[in-house]
Amino acid sequence: MHNRPLIGITMGDPASIGPEIVAKSLANPELYALCRPLVIGDARVMARAFATTGVNLAVRMVASPAEGRYEHGTIDLIDLHNVDVDTLAWGRVQAQAGRAAFDYIVRSIELAKAGAIDAVTTAPINKEALKAAGIDFIGHTEIYGDLTGTEDPLTLFETKGLRIFFLTRHVSLAQACRMITRARTLDYLRRCSRALEQLGVSKPRLAVAALNPHAGEHGLFGDEEVRELEPAIADARAEGIDASGPHPADSVFWHAARGRFDAVLSLYHDQGHIAAKMYDFERTVSITAGLPFLRTSVDHGTAFDIAGTGQASAVSMEEAIRVAARYAASFRRSR
Repeated sequence: MHNRPLIGITMGDPASIGPEIVAKSLANPELYALCRPLVIGDARVMARAFATTGVNLAVRMVASPAEGRYEHGTIDLIDLHNVDVDTLAWGRVQAQAGRAAFDYIVRSIELAKAGAIDAVTTAPINKEALKAAGIDFIGHTEIYGDLTGTEDPLTLFETKGLRIFFLTRHVSLAQACRMITRARTLDYLRRCSRALEQLGVSKPRLAVAALNPHAGEHGLFGDEEVRELEPAIADARAEGIDASGPHPADSVFWHAARGRFDAVLSLYHDQGHIAAKMYDFERTVSITAGLPFLRTSVDHGTAFDIAGTGQASAVSMEEAIRVAARYAASFRRSR
């Protein structure tokens, strides 16, 4: 069964639901049929997560991925031993938790760049905890981009076959509108097409969502479509990219979900987030494209309000691992 991809799973913020949803996910034997999961975290935190969730698994501590056995019933874990569990409080912003979460990410990058793991799946981290630890990043995507030397990584959401890219992410809506330019849109269409090919999508069909109601009605409700988006799409098509639009945002995601397009390029954060999460909140998975390796993640936060209660759903975590396993081979062949 060594043809199963080896997925490195970071524990996330140890004071969050991260360790709990990792524990719950790896209690599911179906995941072991798809991949070889390797947790990167802290063994004492994992033991605490077992206690709150009622998961009954053994932990095998390994120094390297090659030492793992990857059999259901036992979690193979690289223990960074970087948390004082006696002082770690569930559900609170803490510097030691932010530092530990960052350390797990760094180790996952080292292993992935060395080819020791086939892909990475991440549990949630907390921006305030990172800041408390003196770590100057606002999130996973920025950390993975900076530490791998990847400029402006792409974010791709996937849920039940619906795929959504984002032209802009964590900026104000006003700033996002200013960033919708012909040059940026063309650059993203090129990179989005390439990212889909890396995931095994042959001749990808890309739709561009419109910004204004009814795609602007030829300039009646705003001219961004006519001035920036339509020329960019024409440029992309001239290069052989199967791009179309701009399509009204109130219908393009529905068409994509029904198979008309392989992915939609959303123009701003909430435009794509709302579509994906209304379609299936728990099964929405975030993929970071453009890195030297494949990375997937849950698309929810640290849920400090329920951390330590065992209530957190592991559906998104399980789905993120499944997506990593499904795409790992295609991504590896494309490198």
